[in-house]
Amino acid sequence: MGATILTDLGMEILIPLCAVIGIAFSLFQWFLVSKVTVGNDKPHSSGADDKNRYAESLIEEEEGINDHNVVQKCAEIQNAISEGATSFLFTMYQYVGVFMVAFAILIFVFLGSVEGFSTKNQPCTYDSTKTCKPALATAAFSTVSFLLGAVTSVVSGFLGMKIATYANARTTLEARKGVSKAFIVAFRSGAVMGFLLAANGLLVLFITILLFKMYYGDDWEGLFEAITGYGLGGSSMALFGRVGGGIYTKAADVGADLVGKVERNIPEDDPRNPAVIADNVGDNVGDIAGMGSDLFGSYAESSCAALVVASISSFGVNHELTAMLYPLLISSVGILVCLLTTLFATDFFEVKAVKEIEPALKKQLIISTALMTIGIAVVSWVALPSTFTIFNFGVQKEVKSWQLFLCVSVGLWAGLVIGFVTEYYTSNAYSPVQDVADSCRTGAATNVIFGLALGYKSVIIPIFAIAISIFVSFSFAAMYGIAVAALGMLSTIATGLAIDAYGPISDNAGGIAEMAGMSHRIRERTDALDAAGNTTAAIGKGFAIGSAALVSLALFGAFVSRAAISTVDVLTPKVFIGLLVGAMLPYWFSAMTMKSVGSAALKMVEEVRRQFNTIPGLMEGTAKPDYATCVKISTDASIKEMIPPGCLVMLTPLIVGILFGVETLSGVLAGSLVSGVQIAISASNTGGAWDNAKKYIEAGASEHARTLGPKGSDAHKAAVIGDTVGDPLKDTSGPSLNILIKLMAVESLVFAPFFATHGGLLFKLF
Repeated sequence: MGATILTDLGMEILIPLCAVIGIAFSLFQWFLVSKVTVGNDKPHSSGADDKNRYAESLIEEEEGINDHNVVQKCAEIQNAISEGATSFLFTMYQYVGVFMVAFAILIFVFLGSVEGFSTKNQPCTYDSTKTCKPALATAAFSTVSFLLGAVTSVVSGFLGMKIATYANARTTLEARKGVSKAFIVAFRSGAVMGFLLAANGLLVLFITILLFKMYYGDDWEGLFEAITGYGLGGSSMALFGRVGGGIYTKAADVGADLVGKVERNIPEDDPRNPAVIADNVGDNVGDIAGMGSDLFGSYAESSCAALVVASISSFGVNHELTAMLYPLLISSVGILVCLLTTLFATDFFEVKAVKEIEPALKKQLIISTALMTIGIAVVSWVALPSTFTIFNFGVQKEVKSWQLFLCVSVGLWAGLVIGFVTEYYTSNAYSPVQDVADSCRTGAATNVIFGLALGYKSVIIPIFAIAISIFVSFSFAAMYGIAVAALGMLSTIATGLAIDAYGPISDNAGGIAEMAGMSHRIRERTDALDAAGNTTAAIGKGFAIGSAALVSLALFGAFVSRAAISTVDVLTPKVFIGLLVGAMLPYWFSAMTMKSVGSAALKMVEEVRRQFNTIPGLMEGTAKPDYATCVKISTDASIKEMIPPGCLVMLTPLIVGILFGVETLSGVLAGSLVSGVQIAISASNTGGAWDNAKKYIEAGASEHARTLGPKGSDAHKAAVIGDTVGDPLKDTSGPSLNILIKLMAVESLVFAPFFATHGGLLFKLF
């Protein structure tokens, strides 16, 4: 076994220090973005310097226009988007807050009842010769950690949304000076969100562990079992954020596209379109707040899964705190690596032309992965004993430190593979999306056929990458290896979120440019930023889905161990019916979310048509549309429609565990994991491909693209229909599915003691 090079004190200093550095860096990036003035923002200097500074920031260099009314319009539009997003999130959080309190009470009652609310110490689950804290304590601390995870997730999503709405108009204004300056503002704004989320998640989890440890003392089994509530809280909030935000944004997007672009033949984000503000608001609540909460949930759950398994391995048995918190050390080093990587995009190299945008974002992934591999090697060397044992379904498996390094690294590099495969299938720089665009020649039907085929095919390599990761990591370090492989994939979460948040910020910047009446050259620049952002958003979804698969499997292993299931035999009827039902759940969930988008979009289409038909002068641009009504339609529909899918995910483990027992529940978890990952990848990539096929035709950057265009051509209209069909796939159903498989697994783990003691009521009756 042996001691670690890094002492416990060194570890206790290093983890919070890295988190604080991440927060400080994000605030510094925000300060740099805030130096771009918008509307009524007051410049920092006065007199002649003030005049020069104002002129440099705001003059239309490209067209020779010196009209500060354009800037005022940008400020007004930004305020409208920000107010709409804030209003929606506050409304959603009121509903989610009620759920949070109700579910917290449920956790306390169910877990407390395991030992009849006894306050006496009990024999430990994995070592009956030792005594552990009472089940009532685990119930209380699990409830607290659930609330902490939920609040951290909510705060992460809200801060991300506020930062994005703060940055969108600033990106628009900087686009007048060149692509380089606009890119830096958008990317720095994304980095603010990425580093805040990664650092806050790490810091809150570390402080929670230290505080809980004061009560639990040497009972690390109970301590880290209670910590699992942190992951449950994070993912439960992410579910509602993703589903609610996804329904909101796609209802507005579909309504705006179908009536505005197809029926009325007006440009995207045209200020005459009544749904345009709701569409831009939706980009922030779905792709920013939802994605932030989602990846925070993945990070929290993978950390919790690794800690639970480690607590019953030699790390926990021998009370080796530094080795025990190895997952948190990986995340800490990840913040430093991502900080250095970010400087490559904003300071070390400059994006000078449109064609350099996407390569610059891809380099972020490559550089962060390469540097993180070195970081993992260092952490594994200083924080792990040379040899240790890992709990493996009832036995202790001997593992060496270099094997654990390989487990984390294989997850890290599998994430990069998934990212690049996703890019290949969703970027219009490559043949798959160009083929989809070409299929628009013969109408929307062939576009849909080609897009679906692309999505199904795009599943192949990511699944092999995930399978290889699972095989290697499990062979070396059992379920703990899979958990740290998931952490490896998420170790560069700050960079991943930065390039992901960059997309919606650029999208909003383009919308603001169009609505403010800026020149077509400015719009071309923001479109180029947005096209690259579409691809990076798809890459972000690929990361989220791949990590969700590994996280879910690690949580599944922890659940099986905690529920004292020796084997999961698929030939047993109890397990097989669970497999069938579990494999069906992602289809049921997707049907609910897609129908919700369809229902909300139907109301939006009717409202947009009504305004075009009844408001005199709207098409001519002499009258203003009623934006507020469209915002209200999206808000009301998303709040109402997010509840049934949320209940499906949250109640399924409880109903199955109580009525059918842990064996059937293990089948449900396995089935939902296997089918959910496939559907999520294909749905996200199909939608992303249709979106970029449309943008490929609109941009007309190649001879082939020009033969399909221009905007308004039959091929373009077919591409818009494909994009509209793909919207709920890539922004609602697909991204939400990865939360479904994670959330059901972590919920089952939290309630495992209750299910093992009181579950399977139906089988007990018959």
